[in-house]
Amino acid sequence: MTLDPYMQGFIDHMRAAGMPPDFAAIGPLAAKAAAAESGKAMGEGPAMAREQDLMVDGADGPLKARLYVPDAQSTGLLVYYHGGGWVLGNLDGYNAVLRRFAKASGCAVLSIEYRLAPEFPFPVPVDDCYAALSWAAAHRQDLGLAADAPIAVGGDSAGGNLAAVVSLLARDRGGPRIALQLLIYPVTDCDLDSSSYQEFKDQIPLSAGAMRWFWDQYVPNHEMRTDPRVSPMRAADLGGLPPVLLAIAGYDPLYSEGVAYGARLKSSGVVVRDLTWEGLTHGFFQFAEILPPSAEACDTLAAEFRTMLSGEAGEKSPQCLAAYLEPPDTEALG
Repeated sequence: MTLDPYMQGFIDHMRAAGMPPDFAAIGPLAAKAAAAESGKAMGEGPAMAREQDLMVDGADGPLKARLYVPDAQSTGLLVYYHGGGWVLGNLDGYNAVLRRFAKASGCAVLSIEYRLAPEFPFPVPVDDCYAALSWAAAHRQDLGLAADAPIAVGGDSAGGNLAAVVSLLARDRGGPRIALQLLIYPVTDCDLDSSSYQEFKDQIPLSAGAMRWFWDQYVPNHEMRTDPRVSPMRAADLGGLPPVLLAIAGYDPLYSEGVAYGARLKSSGVVVRDLTWEGLTHGFFQFAEILPPSAEACDTLAAEFRTMLSGEAGEKSPQCLAAYLEPPDTEALG
Protein backbone atom coordinates (compact mmCIF):
# COMPACT_ATOMS: atom_id res chain seq x y z
CA MET A 1 0.00 0.00 0.00
CA THR A 2 1.60 3.24 -1.20
CA LEU A 3 0.42 6.76 -0.48
CA ASP A 4 -0.93 8.47 -3.59
CA PRO A 5 1.71 10.89 -4.94
CA TYR A 6 -0.69 13.85 -4.95
CA MET A 7 -1.65 13.05 -1.37
CA GLN A 8 2.01 12.63 -0.42
CA GLY A 9 2.81 16.07 -1.81
CA PHE A 10 -0.12 17.57 0.07
CA ILE A 11 0.97 15.91 3.32
CA ASP A 12 4.54 17.14 2.82
CA HIS A 13 3.22 20.67 2.32
CA MET A 14 1.11 20.45 5.48
CA ARG A 15 4.01 19.13 7.52
CA ALA A 16 6.31 21.91 6.29
CA ALA A 17 3.67 24.48 7.26
CA GLY A 18 3.28 22.99 10.73
CA MET A 19 -0.26 21.82 10.03
CA PRO A 20 -2.37 20.67 11.59
CA PRO A 21 -1.33 22.31 14.86
CA ASP A 22 -1.03 20.48 18.17
CA PHE A 23 -4.62 20.86 19.32
CA ALA A 24 -3.85 19.90 22.90
CA ALA A 25 -1.18 22.60 23.09
CA ILE A 26 -3.23 25.45 21.62
CA GLY A 27 -6.61 24.55 23.13
CA PRO A 28 -10.12 24.26 21.68
CA LEU A 29 -10.74 27.91 20.78
CA ALA A 30 -7.51 28.29 18.81
CA ALA A 31 -8.06 24.88 17.22
CA LYS A 32 -11.51 25.94 16.03
CA ALA A 33 -10.08 29.13 14.55
CA ALA A 34 -7.28 27.25 12.77
CA ALA A 35 -9.75 24.74 11.32
CA ALA A 36 -12.03 27.51 10.11
CA GLU A 37 -9.10 29.19 8.38
CA SER A 38 -8.04 25.91 6.73
CA GLY A 39 -11.59 25.40 5.51
CA LYS A 40 -11.31 28.56 3.42
CA ALA A 41 -8.66 26.85 1.29
CA MET A 42 -10.89 23.98 0.16
CA GLY A 43 -11.96 25.62 -3.11
CA GLU A 44 -15.37 26.70 -4.34
CA GLY A 45 -17.05 23.83 -6.17
CA PRO A 46 -19.61 24.02 -9.00
CA ALA A 47 -22.52 26.45 -9.12
CA MET A 48 -25.84 25.26 -7.72
CA ALA A 49 -29.30 25.87 -9.14
CA ARG A 50 -30.19 27.02 -5.64
CA GLU A 51 -28.17 27.54 -2.48
CA GLN A 52 -29.85 28.76 0.67
CA ASP A 53 -28.88 29.47 4.27
CA LEU A 54 -31.67 28.62 6.68
CA MET A 55 -32.42 27.67 10.26
CA VAL A 56 -33.52 24.19 11.28
CA ASP A 57 -34.59 22.72 14.59
CA GLY A 58 -31.88 21.60 17.00
CA ALA A 59 -32.42 19.89 20.32
CA ASP A 60 -32.70 23.18 22.25
CA GLY A 61 -33.27 25.80 19.59
CA PRO A 62 -32.49 26.69 15.99
CA LEU A 63 -29.32 25.62 14.18
CA LYS A 64 -27.69 27.07 11.09
CA ALA A 65 -27.94 24.93 7.96
CA ARG A 66 -27.18 25.30 4.27
CA LEU A 67 -29.14 23.76 1.41
CA TYR A 68 -27.48 22.85 -1.90
CA VAL A 69 -29.85 22.06 -4.77
CA PRO A 70 -27.91 21.05 -7.91
CA ASP A 71 -30.80 21.18 -10.38
CA ALA A 72 -34.56 21.14 -10.72
CA GLN A 73 -34.59 17.35 -11.05
CA SER A 74 -33.23 16.66 -7.54
CA THR A 75 -35.31 13.80 -6.18
CA GLY A 76 -33.74 13.10 -2.79
CA LEU A 77 -32.16 14.84 0.19
CA LEU A 78 -28.90 14.08 1.98
CA VAL A 79 -28.79 15.46 5.53
CA TYR A 80 -25.06 15.94 6.10
CA TYR A 81 -23.03 16.24 9.31
CA HIS A 82 -19.52 17.62 8.87
CA GLY A 83 -16.37 16.12 10.37
CA GLY A 84 -13.95 17.69 12.83
CA GLY A 85 -13.78 15.40 15.85
CA TRP A 86 -17.06 16.78 17.28
CA VAL A 87 -14.97 19.90 18.09
CA LEU A 88 -14.03 21.57 14.79
CA GLY A 89 -15.72 22.45 11.52
CA ASN A 90 -18.48 24.64 10.13
CA LEU A 91 -20.70 25.04 7.09
CA ASP A 92 -18.19 27.09 5.08
CA GLY A 93 -15.42 24.49 5.24
CA TYR A 94 -17.65 21.98 3.41
CA ASN A 95 -19.06 24.27 0.73
CA ALA A 96 -16.81 23.03 -2.06
CA VAL A 97 -17.10 19.29 -1.53
CA LEU A 98 -20.85 19.33 -0.87
CA ARG A 99 -21.48 21.38 -3.99
CA ARG A 100 -19.46 18.86 -5.95
CA PHE A 101 -21.21 15.90 -4.33
CA ALA A 102 -24.65 17.42 -4.91
CA LYS A 103 -23.87 18.08 -8.57
CA ALA A 104 -22.41 14.62 -9.18
CA SER A 105 -25.13 12.74 -7.31
CA GLY A 106 -28.10 14.82 -8.45
CA CYS A 107 -29.26 14.92 -4.84
CA ALA A 108 -29.99 17.99 -2.73
CA VAL A 109 -27.78 18.30 0.36
CA LEU A 110 -28.69 19.91 3.67
CA SER A 111 -25.55 20.62 5.72
CA ILE A 112 -26.11 20.98 9.47
CA GLU A 113 -24.06 23.16 11.82
CA TYR A 114 -24.64 21.17 15.01
CA ARG A 115 -23.22 22.40 18.32
CA LEU A 116 -19.67 21.39 19.13
CA ALA A 117 -17.63 20.15 22.09
CA PRO A 118 -16.16 20.97 24.53
CA GLU A 119 -18.79 23.66 25.10
CA PHE A 120 -21.48 21.18 24.08
CA PRO A 121 -20.22 17.63 24.75
CA PHE A 122 -22.13 14.37 24.25
CA PRO A 123 -25.07 13.99 23.92
CA VAL A 124 -25.74 17.50 22.56
CA PRO A 125 -24.35 16.94 19.01
CA VAL A 126 -26.31 13.67 18.75
CA ASP A 127 -29.53 15.30 19.89
CA ASP A 128 -29.00 18.24 17.53
CA CYS A 129 -28.41 15.96 14.56
CA TYR A 130 -31.48 13.84 15.25
CA ALA A 131 -33.62 16.95 15.69
CA ALA A 132 -32.30 18.39 12.41
CA LEU A 133 -33.11 15.15 10.59
CA SER A 134 -36.64 15.19 12.01
CA TRP A 135 -37.06 18.80 10.87
CA ALA A 136 -35.83 17.94 7.37
CA ALA A 137 -38.21 15.00 7.08
CA ALA A 138 -41.14 17.22 8.04
CA HIS A 139 -40.15 20.09 5.72
CA ARG A 140 -39.25 18.35 2.46
CA GLN A 141 -41.79 20.35 0.49
CA ASP A 142 -40.58 23.60 2.05
CA LEU A 143 -37.14 22.69 0.72
CA GLY A 144 -38.54 22.29 -2.79
CA LEU A 145 -38.70 18.49 -2.79
CA ALA A 146 -41.56 16.03 -3.04
CA ALA A 147 -43.28 15.16 0.23
CA ASP A 148 -42.12 11.56 -0.17
CA ALA A 149 -38.59 12.30 -1.43
CA PRO A 150 -36.12 9.79 0.04
CA ILE A 151 -33.91 11.10 2.81
CA ALA A 152 -30.35 9.93 3.41
CA VAL A 153 -28.02 10.80 6.27
CA GLY A 154 -24.28 11.14 5.90
CA GLY A 155 -21.09 12.54 7.27
CA ASP A 156 -17.34 12.18 7.40
CA SER A 157 -15.26 11.18 10.42
CA ALA A 158 -17.09 12.43 13.53
CA GLY A 159 -19.92 13.41 11.20
CA GLY A 160 -20.02 9.82 9.99
CA ASN A 161 -20.28 8.77 13.62
CA LEU A 162 -23.26 11.08 14.09
CA ALA A 163 -24.93 9.79 10.92
CA ALA A 164 -24.53 6.19 12.11
CA VAL A 165 -25.87 7.05 15.56
CA VAL A 166 -28.83 9.01 14.16
CA SER A 167 -29.68 5.98 12.02
CA LEU A 168 -29.78 3.81 15.15
CA LEU A 169 -32.00 6.35 16.90
CA ALA A 170 -34.36 6.60 13.93
CA ARG A 171 -34.69 2.81 13.88
CA ASP A 172 -35.34 2.58 17.61
CA ARG A 173 -37.69 5.60 17.77
CA GLY A 174 -39.74 4.66 14.74
CA GLY A 175 -38.48 7.38 12.40
CA PRO A 176 -37.85 9.44 10.51
CA ARG A 177 -37.42 6.87 7.76
CA ILE A 178 -33.89 6.91 6.36
CA ALA A 179 -33.29 5.54 2.87
CA LEU A 180 -29.49 5.37 2.96
CA GLN A 181 -26.46 6.04 5.16
CA LEU A 182 -23.33 7.64 3.69
CA LEU A 183 -20.53 6.91 6.16
CA ILE A 184 -17.15 8.36 5.16
CA TYR A 185 -14.26 7.06 7.30
CA PRO A 186 -16.59 7.14 10.31
CA VAL A 187 -15.70 6.98 13.99
CA THR A 188 -17.51 3.84 15.14
CA ASP A 189 -15.81 2.72 18.35
CA CYS A 190 -14.01 4.05 21.42
CA ASP A 191 -11.17 1.51 21.11
CA LEU A 192 -8.14 3.76 20.69
CA ASP A 193 -5.63 0.91 20.53
CA SER A 194 -6.63 -0.79 17.28
CA SER A 195 -4.01 -1.94 14.80
CA SER A 196 -4.57 1.10 12.58
CA TYR A 197 -4.30 3.46 15.56
CA GLN A 198 -0.88 1.97 16.14
CA GLU A 199 0.21 1.85 12.49
CA PHE A 200 -0.88 5.41 11.69
CA LYS A 201 -0.33 7.03 15.08
CA ASP A 202 1.68 9.89 13.54
CA GLN A 203 -0.28 10.23 10.30
CA ILE A 204 -1.23 13.62 8.89
CA PRO A 205 -3.85 15.09 8.81
CA LEU A 206 -5.25 12.89 11.62
CA SER A 207 -2.93 11.36 14.20
CA ALA A 208 -3.84 9.00 17.01
CA GLY A 209 -2.96 11.73 19.49
CA ALA A 210 -5.33 14.21 17.86
CA MET A 211 -8.10 11.62 17.89
CA ARG A 212 -7.58 10.98 21.60
CA TRP A 213 -7.82 14.72 22.22
CA PHE A 214 -11.09 14.88 20.28
CA TRP A 215 -12.50 12.06 22.40
CA ASP A 216 -11.49 13.87 25.59
CA GLN A 217 -13.38 16.98 24.49
CA TYR A 218 -16.50 15.12 23.36
CA VAL A 219 -16.87 12.40 26.00
CA PRO A 220 -14.48 13.11 28.89
CA ASN A 221 -16.16 10.42 30.99
CA HIS A 222 -14.56 7.20 29.71
CA GLU A 223 -17.36 5.04 31.10
CA MET A 224 -19.86 6.78 28.81
CA ARG A 225 -17.88 6.00 25.66
CA THR A 226 -19.37 2.52 25.29
CA ASP A 227 -22.87 3.99 24.97
CA PRO A 228 -24.08 3.06 21.45
CA ARG A 229 -24.95 6.73 20.92
CA VAL A 230 -21.20 7.34 21.18
CA SER A 231 -19.80 4.09 19.79
CA PRO A 232 -22.33 2.56 17.37
CA MET A 233 -20.13 -0.54 17.15
CA ARG A 234 -21.22 -1.27 20.74
CA ALA A 235 -24.92 -1.46 19.86
CA ALA A 236 -26.36 -4.82 20.85
CA ASP A 237 -28.16 -5.12 17.51
CA LEU A 238 -27.31 -3.53 14.17
CA GLY A 239 -30.09 -5.27 12.28
CA GLY A 240 -32.85 -3.35 10.55
CA LEU A 241 -30.69 -0.35 9.69
CA PRO A 242 -30.85 1.49 6.35
CA PRO A 243 -28.45 0.49 3.55
CA VAL A 244 -24.92 1.83 3.96
CA LEU A 245 -22.44 3.32 1.52
CA LEU A 246 -19.16 3.07 3.44
CA ALA A 247 -15.94 4.85 2.42
CA ILE A 248 -12.64 3.95 4.07
CA ALA A 249 -9.19 5.53 3.80
CA GLY A 250 -6.14 3.27 3.79
CA TYR A 251 -3.85 5.66 5.70
CA ASP A 252 -6.09 6.39 8.65
CA PRO A 253 -6.15 5.59 12.38
CA LEU A 254 -9.88 4.89 11.85
CA TYR A 255 -9.26 2.25 9.17
CA SER A 256 -9.71 -0.77 11.46
CA GLU A 257 -12.97 0.36 13.01
CA GLY A 258 -14.38 1.28 9.61
CA VAL A 259 -13.69 -2.19 8.24
CA ALA A 260 -15.01 -3.82 11.42
CA TYR A 261 -18.22 -1.80 11.38
CA GLY A 262 -18.87 -2.70 7.76
CA ALA A 263 -18.34 -6.38 8.52
CA ARG A 264 -20.67 -6.29 11.50
CA LEU A 265 -23.36 -4.49 9.51
CA LYS A 266 -23.18 -7.17 6.82
CA SER A 267 -23.38 -9.97 9.38
CA SER A 268 -26.50 -8.26 10.75
CA GLY A 269 -28.15 -8.39 7.33
CA VAL A 270 -27.70 -4.72 6.45
CA VAL A 271 -27.11 -3.82 2.81
CA VAL A 272 -23.52 -2.50 2.60
CA ARG A 273 -21.46 -1.16 -0.26
CA ASP A 274 -17.93 -0.60 1.00
CA LEU A 275 -15.17 1.17 -0.90
CA THR A 276 -11.58 1.52 0.27
CA TRP A 277 -9.16 4.10 -1.09
CA GLU A 278 -5.92 2.46 -0.07
CA GLY A 279 -3.64 5.30 -1.16
CA LEU A 280 -5.50 8.14 0.55
CA THR A 281 -5.52 9.52 4.08
CA HIS A 282 -8.26 10.49 6.47
CA GLY A 283 -9.85 13.71 5.28
CA PHE A 284 -9.64 12.96 1.55
CA PHE A 285 -13.33 13.72 0.96
CA GLN A 286 -13.03 17.35 2.04
CA PHE A 287 -10.10 17.83 -0.36
CA ALA A 288 -12.21 17.04 -3.45
CA GLU A 289 -11.75 20.46 -5.06
CA ILE A 290 -8.00 20.69 -4.45
CA LEU A 291 -6.61 17.16 -5.01
CA PRO A 292 -7.25 15.04 -8.14
CA PRO A 293 -7.52 11.68 -6.31
CA SER A 294 -9.97 13.21 -3.85
CA ALA A 295 -12.04 14.55 -6.74
CA GLU A 296 -12.16 11.07 -8.27
CA ALA A 297 -13.12 9.56 -4.92
CA CYS A 298 -15.90 12.10 -4.38
CA ASP A 299 -17.30 11.50 -7.85
CA THR A 300 -17.17 7.72 -7.39
CA LEU A 301 -19.00 8.00 -4.08
CA ALA A 302 -21.58 10.30 -5.65
CA ALA A 303 -22.24 7.84 -8.46
CA GLU A 304 -22.62 4.93 -6.02
CA PHE A 305 -24.84 7.06 -3.81
CA ARG A 306 -27.08 7.95 -6.75
CA THR A 307 -27.39 4.29 -7.74
CA MET A 308 -28.30 3.14 -4.24
CA LEU A 309 -30.73 6.00 -3.58
CA SER A 310 -32.44 5.56 -6.95
CA GLY A 311 -34.00 2.33 -5.73
CA GLU A 312 -35.70 4.33 -2.99
CA ALA A 313 -36.77 7.03 -5.44
CA GLY A 314 -38.50 4.43 -7.60
CA GLU A 315 -36.26 4.85 -10.63
CA LYS A 316 -35.25 1.21 -10.25
CA SER A 317 -36.83 -1.74 -8.57
CA PRO A 318 -36.03 -1.85 -4.84
CA GLN A 319 -34.69 -5.33 -5.53
CA CYS A 320 -31.72 -3.68 -7.23
CA LEU A 321 -30.28 -3.08 -3.76
CA ALA A 322 -29.89 -6.83 -3.33
CA ALA A 323 -26.79 -6.54 -5.50
CA TYR A 324 -25.10 -4.78 -2.59
CA LEU A 325 -25.74 -7.48 -0.01
CA GLU A 326 -22.56 -9.41 -0.71
CA PRO A 327 -19.98 -7.14 -2.36
CA PRO A 328 -16.26 -7.77 -1.93
CA ASP A 329 -15.09 -6.82 1.55
CA THR A 330 -13.17 -3.91 0.11
CA GLU A 331 -12.68 -2.40 -3.31
CA ALA A 332 -9.21 -0.92 -3.67
CA LEU A 333 -9.36 2.40 -5.45
CA GLY A 334 -6.22 4.48 -5.82
